[in-house]
Amino acid sequence: MKHLPLILLLFFANATLAADDAPALYQKHCAACHSKDRLGAQGPALLPQNLHRLKQKAAATVIANGRKATQMQGFADKLTPAQIQALVDYIYTPLKNMPVWDMAAIKASQIIHHKHGSLPDKPKFKADMDNLFVVVELGDHHFTLLNGDTFEPIGRFPTRFAVHGGPKWAKGGRYVYFLSRDGWVSKFDIYNLTWVAEIRAGINARNLAVSHDGRYVMVANYLPHTLVLLDAKDLTPIRVIEAKDSDGNSSRVSAVYTADPRSSFIAAMKDFPEVWEISYKPSASGKNSAETHFPIRRIHLKGILDDFFLTQDYKTILGSSRDGGAQVVDLDLGRAVAKVDLPGLPHLSSAITWPRNGTTVLATPNIRKAEVTVIDTKTWKVIKRIPTQGPGFFMRSHENTPYAWTDVFFGPNKDLMHVIDKQTLEIVKTLKPAPGKTSAHVEFTKDGKYALVSIWDMDGAIVVYDAKTLKEVKRIPMKKPSGKYNVHNKLTRSAGTSH
Repeated sequence: MKHLPLILLLFFANATLAADDAPALYQKHCAACHSKDRLGAQGPALLPQNLHRLKQKAAATVIANGRKATQMQGFADKLTPAQIQALVDYIYTPLKNMPVWDMAAIKASQIIHHKHGSLPDKPKFKADMDNLFVVVELGDHHFTLLNGDTFEPIGRFPTRFAVHGGPKWAKGGRYVYFLSRDGWVSKFDIYNLTWVAEIRAGINARNLAVSHDGRYVMVANYLPHTLVLLDAKDLTPIRVIEAKDSDGNSSRVSAVYTADPRSSFIAAMKDFPEVWEISYKPSASGKNSAETHFPIRRIHLKGILDDFFLTQDYKTILGSSRDGGAQVVDLDLGRAVAKVDLPGLPHLSSAITWPRNGTTVLATPNIRKAEVTVIDTKTWKVIKRIPTQGPGFFMRSHENTPYAWTDVFFGPNKDLMHVIDKQTLEIVKTLKPAPGKTSAHVEFTKDGKYALVSIWDMDGAIVVYDAKTLKEVKRIPMKKPSGKYNVHNKLTRSAGTSH
């Protein structure tokens, strides 16, 4: 290197120094907001598991220029490009050891904004409480509470960074629970339009479920490998359940759902072939104890489930794996009872069902294949594969509409939305709500008369369609709106939406 020009020698020296000093650079510029161990504090956790949706090139831009609508400042005036790249490499490097986020850490994170029962029991606004929508706006980390009759916003509120997995309404519709990818659970009081409690249940979280009686919240974590049970009143932790098999192998938790008729939570493991059923049935005395209740029933499978769907009666799971196989699991029998031909990567957590020709059919979009697969749930045979203009992510319908809607989320035709006749299984219309911008995630009003479509863009919108005529009714500007969650449809477990 002695023959290189001096300026290049200085460049290599600075780049090497920056790489060597990445941990020190992190402690100086990042630790105050993201914690010294990268597990997150005021800012999100900076770990590969938490950053997988952010490309490294985009991460470098964020470090240099900051992020709009957040407290993340830019460091282009303090750090060289080599130092910024060293920081990017550092935060995308896995930790050497599994981080600890135990009961003590969870309890210490709890924030009580308003003591349970201290706020008025009457809404501050007039609206049909069963026809409200929560609309998550990922663009600037807010949510909008939308009146489903007038399609006018009631209010707009900041959320934690990167809300993920879909907010869940609790019994009665007064409270809604949000989960961030960094494991923050936040409880919002709709009546009083305010946050009432928060707690960090994990470091990298997948989703949460609320028991049908409104007493418990269960959180599924990728990091650490745990399920966390919370008291729904103020999010006080009740129990941390390690996701381990009988041989001591630990696993990420793929997802958790509540099975209403069974009074239980259903959780799938990502790294060993088991599904767990965790009962929250009250004891004979009518009380529950973390020491003696919430028993775990382990259902051993023939393969790992990456995604799954619970039938409306909550007796059966249809689960898929990344190798293209799918299995039907009878929860009562505790074993697989059938196989289904589902190649690609069906997005079963977005599947829906409806009656057709004397049976109930299940339809699922596919993340890897340009098709919607329709299955007879009596025989578990594929009835039809409906070709689409590209792989899809979300599919939705309603009991009062003849149509099912599916997006084309992946690929060049992402601005399309297919409308399928539920009886003929033919595409009857293809909409293009915003040319060039991603259309996704339909949700219906409680009566099924209107369908709301997200334009997944910073300069985005909610587009309201007449669900019968398929004509646009209204367009509501929003910042990258993702999911929309209607009180009635969620709490009644509509067959046309995810649970």
